[in-house]
Amino acid sequence: SRPRIDLVVEQTFTNLSAADVVVDERSAFAEHVLIGLSEQPRRLSSRYFYDARGSALFEEIMTLPEYYPTRTEAAILKAHAAEMFAHLDAPSINLVDLGAGNAAKTAIVLDALAALGVSVRYVPIDISEAAIAGCVSGVGARFPQLQIQGIVAEYGVGLNWLANHTDRPTVVLFLGSNIGNFDVPRAKGFLRRLWSGLNAGDHVLIGFDLKKEIDILLDAYNDAAGVTASFNLNLLHRINTELGGHFPLDRWRHFATYNVVSGAMESFLVAMERQSVRIDELDLVFEFRAWEAIHTEFSYKYLLSDITHLAEATHFRIARTDGDDRGWFATSLWQV
Repeated sequence: SRPRIDLVVEQTFTNLSAADVVVDERSAFAEHVLIGLSEQPRRLSSRYFYDARGSALFEEIMTLPEYYPTRTEAAILKAHAAEMFAHLDAPSINLVDLGAGNAAKTAIVLDALAALGVSVRYVPIDISEAAIAGCVSGVGARFPQLQIQGIVAEYGVGLNWLANHTDRPTVVLFLGSNIGNFDVPRAKGFLRRLWSGLNAGDHVLIGFDLKKEIDILLDAYNDAAGVTASFNLNLLHRINTELGGHFPLDRWRHFATYNVVSGAMESFLVAMERQSVRIDELDLVFEFRAWEAIHTEFSYKYLLSDITHLAEATHFRIARTDGDDRGWFATSLWQV
């Protein structure tokens, strides 16, 4: 499908009415829930964590003392962003942001590029129109002179469109250890599609959460305040509010553990007792056994050697990799 393009100066979102967008998103959510809860083992995707309530909860998670990735990655960018981009040798670039979130780390990169005198067109890409609207508004308020071009599309569609409608190099940001939501084959597939949507000489900056002491990982996904538990349970809350679900939230619990074989933190929702749950939108009742689990998230962790292998397997060249002193996180700049 063709991407929808929004220039911040025009503030135009077209094609679908707001009502159409809500119906379409609800239909996709309902289909995913039908498929995921009909499978064995049952699963729901972490992509549905991020409604307004889920996004607010994740903002809170990023400030928790146990949750190291956000502040560690931000510290790496503050320390090394100027060096990362000093060699670009381009007076102007597209800075493409995949999954910008609150764009706090993007702002660090934008400040570094401004200090280097690089002219930037900021291009956030997301399939969610609401996410693009929020990103354009937030970044535009902080950088009022910045040229912003939001694209509402799948990542690959947006990048392909941009590659054919630009005369400047592109730097893609894929921060926040989002690459960890893919297993290795899917990560390779995603990165290969990313490579295909770029031009020779373009760059990608990727955030990787590294393997470390297991207790540190367990604490990060099982915080003492229970915010991560609320974040995970919000999936069931969404089903209740948006699809007419009847999940008794007090009879479910969050569980996160580290899989030493796959190298991933995995999150689950676990039924604390036998129950029958009706979802009105689907006109179905799902039976859950006591202690049956719904898988909700993978978060794969990496070794530095894994990063090298992933770049080579997807036809990128590593320009540089920077990390923190503890070896907990790395940002890696790759070139097409």
